[in-house]
This record gives sequence, C-alpha cells and structure tokens, in this order.
Amino acid sequence: MYQDEYKRWAAADLLDFDLNKELNDIAGDDEAIKDRFAVALEFGTAGLRGVLGAGTNRMNIWVVRQATQGVADWVKTQGGTQTVAISYDSRLKGWNFAREAAGVLAANGIHVRLYEELMPVPALSFATRYYHCNAGIMITASHNPAQYNGYKAYGPDGCQMTDDAAAVVYASIQKTDVLTGAKHMSFAEGVEKGLIQFVGEDCKDAFYAAIEDRQVRPGLAKTAGLKLVYSPLNGTGLVPVTRVLKDIGITDITIVPEQEYPNGYFTTCSYPNPEIFEALEKGLELAKKEQADLMLATDPDADRVGIAMKCADGSYELVSGNEMGVLLLDYICQGRIEKGTMPKNPVAVMSIVSTPLADKVAEHYGVELRHVLTGFKWIGDQIAQLEAAGETDRFIFGFEESYGYLAGPYVRDKDAVVSSMLICEMAAYYRSIGSSIKQRLEEIYQQYGRYYNKVDAFSFPGLSGMDKMKGIMVSLRQNPPTEFAGKKVVETIDYAEPEKTGLPKANVLIYKLDDGATVVVRPSGTEPKIKTYFTTLGKDLEEAKAEKDKLAEAVKPLLA
Repeated sequence: MYQDEYKRWAAADLLDFDLNKELNDIAGDDEAIKDRFAVALEFGTAGLRGVLGAGTNRMNIWVVRQATQGVADWVKTQGGTQTVAISYDSRLKGWNFAREAAGVLAANGIHVRLYEELMPVPALSFATRYYHCNAGIMITASHNPAQYNGYKAYGPDGCQMTDDAAAVVYASIQKTDVLTGAKHMSFAEGVEKGLIQFVGEDCKDAFYAAIEDRQVRPGLAKTAGLKLVYSPLNGTGLVPVTRVLKDIGITDITIVPEQEYPNGYFTTCSYPNPEIFEALEKGLELAKKEQADLMLATDPDADRVGIAMKCADGSYELVSGNEMGVLLLDYICQGRIEKGTMPKNPVAVMSIVSTPLADKVAEHYGVELRHVLTGFKWIGDQIAQLEAAGETDRFIFGFEESYGYLAGPYVRDKDAVVSSMLICEMAAYYRSIGSSIKQRLEEIYQQYGRYYNKVDAFSFPGLSGMDKMKGIMVSLRQNPPTEFAGKKVVETIDYAEPEKTGLPKANVLIYKLDDGATVVVRPSGTEPKIKTYFTTLGKDLEEAKAEKDKLAEAVKPLLA
C-alpha cells in the first residue's frame, strides 16, 4: 500500500520542488518510503506536528490542505461568522502553509483573517476572539527542532480545539484524499474576492492594550532602572515583547544578536526550548557581559518564556517553570491586594503535574486554586466556565510547569508576551525595594518548605514507539507499584477514571508517597515520550535533590 501511495505522489506535480526532489532521492529505499507513507500524521487536539518533507507522515502543503479541508467542513456546520483567523511563526515553510490554509478556506466560501507578518500563539487566540471567528489556525511546531512544523487548531473561544471538535475534523480529514480532496483557490484570488483579509491594526492595538491592562503596579517599571537581556530565539517574540516592555517603561533591553531575527533553522540552538540550558546559553553569556538584572527568552511561537535571574554573587540561575509559576502567583496576589484590585473570590488555575507549593501560596492569599489536566486548553476551559457565569474577572492567573503562564481572560492559551511583561515588572518591583527575584524565591521556600520539582523524559522513537508507550502504561495499571526507593505509595490517582477524579479522562498516573513526595507518569500528547514529574521535600535543596534522584532511579526499570 505505501509503495502505491509513494508512486502516486512521485507522479504528481507537488508544487514544491523540495518534495519532488525528496521523492526522487528515496527511490528504491523501502524503509524511507515506508516511514513517509505507511501511516498519516494524526490530527488530535493539538492539531498536527511532524517532520517537514514528502508523504502522508510528514508536514507539507498537501497535508496542510487536507487538514484545512477538515477544519472547513467543521466550520460550515457551525453557523456564525464563517471566519477563521490564521497566524504563523518563524518555522520553515510557515508562510507557505498559512497561505495554503487560507486558500482552502476561501475555496470553501469561508472568510480568513491572516496576520501579514509572523505573530505568536496569543495573538492568534486574540484575533480569533476579536473577529468572532469560528476557528483559528496557528502554523507552528512550538519548541521542536528546526526540521519540524505543525498546525494548531483553535475553537471559537480562542482555546485549542476540544476533543469532540478535533474528532469531527479528523473524521473529515480521513475522507479527504490528501492530493486531490481539498478545495483550493490561489491566495491572490482569495484576496481579490475579499475572502482573505489581513488582521487590522485595530486588532493588534487591542491585543497590546489587553496585555498592558494586566500590569499589577502600573508605572513602577518606568523608574526602577531594570536592565534586561532578551532573546526571541529567532521566533515571533521580538516585536510584541519589546513593544509591550517599552510601553510600560522598560527601555534598557539588549537583544541577543544571533537570535534576534526570525530564522527557522535555529542555528544557535538546535532545540529552541526555553526550558533547556542550551537555548539560553547565548543569552546568559550576554547577560554576564552586560551585568543584566534578568535574562529572558521566549520560544518560537512566543507562548512560553524562560528566565535566568541574577544572584547576589553576580552569577545567574535558571528559574524553573514551577518556580516562576509560584513567583508570579505570589507577586500578583500580593500586588493586587496592596493596590485594592484583587477581585472578590479570586481564582487561579494550574495543571495537575505542577508544584504543590502553589497550593500553599494560594491558600495564604485566600485564592481558590483549581487543578486541571495537562494542556492549556483546560485552563482556558476554566476561564470559559467563569465567563459563562459572568465572573470572568475572578480569573487572575493560570500556569503549567512547562513555562506557560497567563494573567487575564483576553486570550485562552499561554502568553509569553504578558508573562514577559509581568516577570520584568516583578523584577523591577523587587529591585525598587532593594530585593530581587532570587531573594523573594528563597523567602517563599523559607515560608512554605523546600520543594524541588524535576521532569524527566524517556523517548520512544520510530513507528513502534507509540505501541511501547501504551504497553508501559497498561503494565503500570495491571501491576501497580506499591513503593518507590523504599517510600510507600499511600495513594494512586488514575486520571483514566473520570468518575473518581472529577476531571475528563486522561492517561496520567499520580503516586503520592508516605513522605509527602509525588511521582507523576504521563505520556506526552505531542511527542513520542513518557514524562515523569517528581516533587520532593527536603530541609535544603541538596536533600530534596537527593530524594528526587533516588525516586528517578526507582522509576527507570518500570519505563524500560
């Protein structure tokens, strides 16, 4: 079957020289052909993500057209404005894929609002809401290496598409022939007919205004003299992040020159992920040279942000996603109470794999902290529930340990633009009172206990990888562990049992241990990996780390 599909593609005019060349290059190589054509990229709630190239198991204009026909079929059943917003980041082929998607939608009689320049995930979520769209499409592979691209689909609320909607889209995709099934008109024709329009300046200005409205201490940053080094990691963050920071009064910004402008090859960091040290290395070198108070980096689609903070001895320390989530929650609560802007019955939201330290901070400030499944759409869902009750203002903050944060209900996905603004405002505030982010973090640990959080990942590459991952999760359920490294399991929470958890079904296992530590096992939704999340407590960092290492060693054989 896959050989027949290969021959069909090889005989077609694929409109992209790279695709035809690739198919010629792999002629006669059965493994290479099988890898590209034996399966198709599956459209899930995160949309599509895959390596760029020819074939049904790769990201290319034909797979994008097919996916967009599925989205179009779904939109046509929805009524409403019959409009879809589209944005794209700096990845290779991003602008091509965005135009191809626009051409398919236009051919289906659906109106398109497309950013004429690359813009981040939160800007796409905002435009989807601003124009009352039926759906949104973001061309991105987030923080994956350069050979990847992807396609995130959003619902009318600006939140990533629900499971039900994604299932309808996927069913339609499966009925659409990848090479001939999608309707299509040229981008120029779509523009001429008025079906494709660019996002207006009014929408962009409203986006920036909504972010700046989330300042906790307006005006403070103008006088604090914060010195910042920033890297957009060759992605979409440069324009929105620097604009907002300058608007609030942070002007001493040095951009990492090698990572300033869009570059889909990501030549200075093979994995443009602000969670990892290698991606921040150039920024750290520059921060040391400039003696900056803070080093900040946003990922290519600018929905996540990582930082390094300056310590008292002049060194720089990376801040984990959990630590920054706790710091921002603490800062927003403290600042809004001080300024009298805290809503009645405030609500914050975090994912089930994030740190229990946040529960302690929320409790201290009298904030209801809701726990949701992993994936920011579940935080968006909590905002939607508040919105339906006419209580949107109660939402003050949401975060995931994977460096995603949101303050305010103006978008429904992670927003590194507002996060960057609040992190810099927070750093400026602590600087203005003779303190620092580092000092505040240590005070939080002194107050609530020395928590340590670490995520490990086990990769399962190749076509059999997913099957291996499924087998491991089945085995953990059939033979549940009773202890890890001598620590007794006192409670196991299986999120595959919604009747017990009160949350939608998810493939996640949480083990609570007798010393207060937790181990979480979760297959990634977007990559062939099983992630393990550890939370340990110690009298100091060394003890907490040592406890984590023992637990990690005990988990390894179970995931072999």
